[in-house]
Amino acid sequence: MNKPRTLIVGAGISGLTLAKALLDRGFPVDVVERRADTGQAGTGLYLPANAVRTLQSLGVGDEIDKRAEPVVWQRLHDQHGHPLAEFEVSRIWGGVGRSLAITRGDLHEVLSTAVDSTAVRHDTEVSSVTDDGNVTFADGDTYTYDLVVGADGINSTVRRSLFGGPEPRFLGQVCWRFIADDTEIPGLTDWTARLGSKGRTFLTVQLGAGRVYCYADINSPVITAPVDDWRTLFADFDGPVPRLLEQGADAYFAALYESENTVWTRPGAVLIGDAAHAFSPSMAQGGAMALEDALVLADTLTAEPDVTTALAAFQARRAERVAWVVAQNHRRDKARNLPTLLRNFTLRRAGERLFKANHAPLHALP
Repeated sequence: MNKPRTLIVGAGISGLTLAKALLDRGFPVDVVERRADTGQAGTGLYLPANAVRTLQSLGVGDEIDKRAEPVVWQRLHDQHGHPLAEFEVSRIWGGVGRSLAITRGDLHEVLSTAVDSTAVRHDTEVSSVTDDGNVTFADGDTYTYDLVVGADGINSTVRRSLFGGPEPRFLGQVCWRFIADDTEIPGLTDWTARLGSKGRTFLTVQLGAGRVYCYADINSPVITAPVDDWRTLFADFDGPVPRLLEQGADAYFAALYESENTVWTRPGAVLIGDAAHAFSPSMAQGGAMALEDALVLADTLTAEPDVTTALAAFQARRAERVAWVVAQNHRRDKARNLPTLLRNFTLRRAGERLFKANHAPLHALP
């Protein structure tokens, strides 16, 4: 097929991954990003094995290894530190490979460095996209593309311009993220989730070099942050949590959403990453699905005879896998909100088995 002139809207994880994959295949690609800086240096990411596998396929695995920390164990505790379940990550992922933890800033820097800088324009906002590929930018300029890719996040301009459909649904959860210094806080290793009452979770993921990624969430009827200091919501958590919270005054706050639109392609346009399918963070698959989206789209555009056929193939390859992740997130969130004694009993009896079942279909290549 003639390689379509492609505009990628958004220079986050999915946009840069797609840009790298298409440029490597000789496609003419422009990337635009409305922000001057797309990194979130104060937050981290847990990269499950299917995400790491995709980064290796992209050709940036060695650079990721230099910056990331292996995650060997996953542990579930109650809010007082009593163990509920623990297992080696390799028992969940088998031969797929390792799981890693990395700062969002480091991942973004690796992907940015891998993409030709002349292909990316920051401080460039898309105002609208039409059915025939005409793209209007905020400065009034208009260009025409054979393919427009919305990689512009949960509030995607491309989705709103071309796809319509329901807006992402608030999940009734809000969260805070920050990176703390753990050099004087013993016992922080790998991945540990501490589950409290009233739908509260405090997760720590070891980043190496004296850093730990902290993620806290809670059920909430509203999408705004509480007026009072959020850290009081976790004041009854024991172990290392109180000392970590001392460093969380400026944590990054977000309300959590899930996309309900399951159609991600139309003639000359496609959505990937959070623009297509925002998730509950329960399975930590948001980043993994975004990475997979990008590589699968690059593969279908290369293999199929025209854009229309390629986009149909992309939708077909991704729909079932994404639907599985959504369903498993719902199951895990439901389990998390069981009465505390029942939840703890379930995890003690079947925690590892449940994690294996959640992830089993993701062992296969996307």
